[in-house]
Amino acid sequence: MTTDTIEAATVEVHDVHKWYGTHRVLDGVDLTVRPGEVTVILGPSGSGKSTLLRVINHLEKPDIGYVSVNGELIGVKRQGERLRELSERAILAQRGRIGFVFQNFNLFPHLTVLDNVAAAPVATGRLGRTEAQELARELLGRVGLAARTGAYPRQLSGGQQQRVAIARALALRPGVILFDEPTSALDPELVGEVLAVIKDLATSGTTLLIVTHEIGFAREIADRVVFIDGGKIIEQGPPSEVLDKPRHERTRDFLSKVL
Repeated sequence: MTTDTIEAATVEVHDVHKWYGTHRVLDGVDLTVRPGEVTVILGPSGSGKSTLLRVINHLEKPDIGYVSVNGELIGVKRQGERLRELSERAILAQRGRIGFVFQNFNLFPHLTVLDNVAAAPVATGRLGRTEAQELARELLGRVGLAARTGAYPRQLSGGQQQRVAIARALALRPGVILFDEPTSALDPELVGEVLAVIKDLATSGTTLLIVTHEIGFAREIADRVVFIDGGKIIEQGPPSEVLDKPRHERTRDFLSKVL
């Protein structure tokens, strides 16, 4: 079994608004990500980047608007003119098709590296334990950790833990993978090993949405860069346009501080 046969997903965000109390975090976001596209989301802290990712896999529920993946509404279903929340079980099943790599790894400390990666395919009933472990070994080899299958998370560096988290996200063969600042919790010398794994994924045809502050990385791998500020998409386009010739003053101001 190989990850190379995964069918890349289309992701559509339709007029999404999100409030936390009186604070509007997302303000009418529209975004379409084509199958196999690598989209990097940039913006200042508090601009809504991470919330947007969490809305896409329904860890956060939009107050207005909706998200679809391959045409399927995420977290809701239509009843007449209204959208009704799906059951938690149905939402969990949808999340199994949307990989998510968090800032802080979120590995199970009591499980080995192998079992961390194999757990989800077994829990969802997609694979038996033997098959899941075979897939886990393949994926751990892909992220350069074939020799650490029996280790526990506490025995790994931060970069190694994040590579395990990427392998775990791949284990359910998702059509899209969301990365929420995957290197922000790492020591600087460990960032490169994680970015190298994501670069490999970027050439595999999987749809990727990546929130990051790594501008050079965005320039290298992104098909499209999306700049968000104040919960709005300010501009988007190829890296050569958004990073090198930004049209909007807010984009220029942000880049002048991070480049």
